[in-house]
Amino acid sequence: MKVYRHLNQLEPFRNAVVTIGTFDGVHKGHQTIIRAIIDKAKSLGGESVIITFHPHPRHIIDPDQRLAQLTSIEEKLQLLEMLGVDHVVVVPFSREFSEMSAEAYIEDFLIGKFRPACIVIGYDHRFGNNRNGDIHMLKAHAASHGIEVDEITEQVINDITISSTKIRKFLLAGKIEPANELLGYPYSFRGLVVKGDAIGRELGYPTANLMPDHRNKLVPGNGIFAVRVQVPHNNHWLPGMMSIGERPTFDGKDKRIEVHIFDYSGDLYGEMLRVEMVAFTRNQEKFDNRDDLMQAMAADEQQCRQLLSADTGNGSTHA
Repeated sequence: MKVYRHLNQLEPFRNAVVTIGTFDGVHKGHQTIIRAIIDKAKSLGGESVIITFHPHPRHIIDPDQRLAQLTSIEEKLQLLEMLGVDHVVVVPFSREFSEMSAEAYIEDFLIGKFRPACIVIGYDHRFGNNRNGDIHMLKAHAASHGIEVDEITEQVINDITISSTKIRKFLLAGKIEPANELLGYPYSFRGLVVKGDAIGRELGYPTANLMPDHRNKLVPGNGIFAVRVQVPHNNHWLPGMMSIGERPTFDGKDKRIEVHIFDYSGDLYGEMLRVEMVAFTRNQEKFDNRDDLMQAMAADEQQCRQLLSADTGNGSTHA
């Protein structure tokens, strides 16, 4: 897969089949669109081209909202490569770009720079200044150039329309399993192991305290979770459990991400770990004493081990 990070790097594409979007999460709905452009490109003897944006458009248009992202640009590119895309164009998104009229977006940007043979987009795709453009406008302009436009209808799982927004809401509520179902893979994040206060070690459950490597990366809501962890210099995913929250038993005030890896004794300070979230097990609780907390942690370990041994995933979505 070839990646272009500036429009002046573009080379002529052969019978380009193009789709465009932010593709945050590269979820099952996105995957349907991506498979469609790959299949179409093969049928035309052409190349599949994805146009995406960095930074996320909402960080430019509404910076105060601080949108939490499902995937960093690096994670997004990795997922797209795994799906077999030929080319990805990462357009530097700016306020100026957001103010382009819908007509200019189609004629000057999409058609003028990419010369597509076919454009494939989702049913709800909007574009141009104030999101004035839609698929009907795109089809009208494309037809005048002899360009085919294929529309992908909404994708539904368990009566839920797949969207990045719904996945974010699930994750922020700690609902890992439905989020993973819509994503098509276990949600994951990378975190740097930083110094903690060693309370977990005193309780018999040493933990790695994690600081996410991207400030805009979505951190799921509070709770206890069954997870898999990838440590440096080890391609295997190790089973574990993770706590996200303020540690109410110790009157904590700051949100912490602490992961305990089962049957692991290595020193991880200063290392970068990837955590793959498999299941939610319980809410955070305030216990009366350490003994009660330790009993709960032992029960958490047993439950997480059972969940992870029963789960068919193998932690292979991200390298």
